[in-house]
Amino acid sequence: MQVLDGLTARIPAGVSSLVGPSGSGKSTVLRLLNRLADPDSGAVRYRGEDVRDVDALGLRREVMLVPQQPALLEGTVADNVEFAASLAGRSVSEAGVEALLGHAGLDPSFADRDGLRLSVGEKQRAMLARALALEPRVLLLDEPTSALDGEARDAIEATIAMLASELDVSIVLVTHDIEQARRLASWIVRVEAGHSIGEGCAEELLRA
Repeated sequence: MQVLDGLTARIPAGVSSLVGPSGSGKSTVLRLLNRLADPDSGAVRYRGEDVRDVDALGLRREVMLVPQQPALLEGTVADNVEFAASLAGRSVSEAGVEALLGHAGLDPSFADRDGLRLSVGEKQRAMLARALALEPRVLLLDEPTSALDGEARDAIEATIAMLASELDVSIVLVTHDIEQARRLASWIVRVEAGHSIGEGCAEELLRA
């Protein structure tokens, strides 16, 4: 089944958003960006290099995908963060865990909470903390607020905005919500039926 059809787009550093209806191919683009899938034709380039020429595991630690459905490991939130750091050959102190939780919008007390007993919104932020433990250059966020109520959505959006302003990390956000893209992104790629139907500065593109 063909998901993308000749899609060509540029995603600059900063906060970008892939916007389009469900089934348009947005999540597939994220999977291509960190080699969870490879294209049948064409090329995906990261920092000028074809991603197929890059070690897949190394790429996934640098270009980190946070999936739509939270998938924490058994154990505490701190266990999850420490496990992620170990994948990059690093250890993280108690203070380091607390700092990562703070970046993800969670109070330090969450370190000892059972990850599987958190609310969906709390799990999303714990997933962000775990991803940040790998010190990625890029975070790929796949519909991070689609299953949340308004209050939890606002909290996740505030966390994303904080990450963009405080850390040296680029963010690619997939969303079907144009207003969310307007609130968070400076660059937008509009995707429909596997095609890019427009890209550019968020303010100019959405005004058009």
